[in-house]
Amino acid sequence: MSEELNKEIERRRTFAIISHPDAGKTTLTEKLLLFGGAIHVAGAVKSNKIKKTATSDWMEIEKQRGISVATSVMGFTYGDYKINILDTPGHQDFAEDTFRTLTAVDSVIIVVDVAKGVETQTRRLMEVCRMRNTPVIVFVNKLDREGRDPFDILDELESELKIKVRPLSWPINIGAKFKGVYNIYEKGLDLFTPSKQTISERVEISDVNSPEVDKLVGEADAAKLRDDLELIEGVYPEFDTEEYLKGEVAPVFFGSALNTFGVKELLDCFVKIAPSPRPIDAEERTVKPSEEGFSGFVFKIHANMDPNHRSCIAFVKICSGKFERNVNYLHVRHNKQMRFAAPTAFMAQKKNIVDEAYPGDIVGIPDTGNFKIGDTLTSGEDLHFKGLPSFSPEMFKYIENADPMKSKQLDKGIKQLMDEGVAQLFINQFNGRKIIGTVGQLQFEVIQYRLLHEYGAQCRWEPISLYKACWIESDDEESLASFKKRKHQFMAKDKEGRDVFLADSNYVLQMAQSDFPKIKFHFTSEF
Repeated sequence: MSEELNKEIERRRTFAIISHPDAGKTTLTEKLLLFGGAIHVAGAVKSNKIKKTATSDWMEIEKQRGISVATSVMGFTYGDYKINILDTPGHQDFAEDTFRTLTAVDSVIIVVDVAKGVETQTRRLMEVCRMRNTPVIVFVNKLDREGRDPFDILDELESELKIKVRPLSWPINIGAKFKGVYNIYEKGLDLFTPSKQTISERVEISDVNSPEVDKLVGEADAAKLRDDLELIEGVYPEFDTEEYLKGEVAPVFFGSALNTFGVKELLDCFVKIAPSPRPIDAEERTVKPSEEGFSGFVFKIHANMDPNHRSCIAFVKICSGKFERNVNYLHVRHNKQMRFAAPTAFMAQKKNIVDEAYPGDIVGIPDTGNFKIGDTLTSGEDLHFKGLPSFSPEMFKYIENADPMKSKQLDKGIKQLMDEGVAQLFINQFNGRKIIGTVGQLQFEVIQYRLLHEYGAQCRWEPISLYKACWIESDDEESLASFKKRKHQFMAKDKEGRDVFLADSNYVLQMAQSDFPKIKFHFTSEF
């Protein structure tokens, strides 16, 4: 294995930022890009002086609502490191997109609002991180506003996220009296000056007991800081990088992303301790990043990044070896060789064509319908990466064509949006009608909006009362046939042609499960 490959793997940091809506995730992403020199003015999203909206939210509907609904990928260099951030939708209606994104990262930063603490969405995402033992760092945001006591926040993080925590920085007061943060990891004092454009001043301090601290923050706050730090040392064990890498302990940082405060400390510590790309499990074997042979998988498909061009982009996470432009690779599911003339790397909306990419990088490949989520590309080996589930939807509507002249456009639009994983399509075998299943209400609006604006197709929704869709299978042909016969009004096929049972109530589902013991009911598509 080449020296060069190893060096490139070591300097890669690929991570996702996750949070509840409004905790400040998009702002934090922007500030990290600012430090990476990737953008030069912080587009304070809510200020009118700067008309640019946040660099990572580029879909029209996101701009209107101020939420991120599509996961964007941003890469930049910081010092010797190559950093890839995957921005995830904070809105819970897009949880599924976020779950899939978490399969493509090596670590995670969780943003928590100091006033609201841990919210439901954060809990669910943390479960996915725990399932995969993904290392987690917590950033407690908005310290320049009134909020809860930092010790209470730490207790809540431990109980709600079910993970041990260790503060690596500590706030001096909070809200209107907020004076700054003491950096425990690097032993320095950061004094707070509220500003969206400049970075606050940094004072190196060898000893927190020195009288200089009293001069800088006042005697009362200095005394409280010393007490707090003593308490922290007494309560929390020393920070251990190994435990963090195993996903057992989460370092905690405090700051205000909007005021660019505490962000650099987070980034400096992150590049030092966060993992470089890790081995990934395929069905056949475990794939190590340092292998010579190239492999990667599609974890997301995004239609029409540029409204002027009708095209999709398949996002490929590189797992091993080196990816090169214009080289033939095997598309495992189609069993055919493909080469890519214009693979791209992303800097938010700016795309650059890349000649090569390494494990941990995310490459965008123009797609004309060749890819599905979960597809594998390799230098020739037959590999299948696992763990890209579709969850059983919770909301259902019939989708109907509102403009008979445009039925082709509608079909094409639905097919592309479903391949992208926005929602799931079921075709009712009884009446042939199309049913869209989603995780949340907002997805129906997004689908309607995008069908109209990207495909020129109008759809309308009609109500259908369903409780759950579940995939069914059985080794017993006979009981499968009699189940389908008895439930023929509630049988559908998904876009892969697999059998799906549409239960209209919890009771009906439980009865079906007890009446047909030989049939397996699945609630995710990974089986």
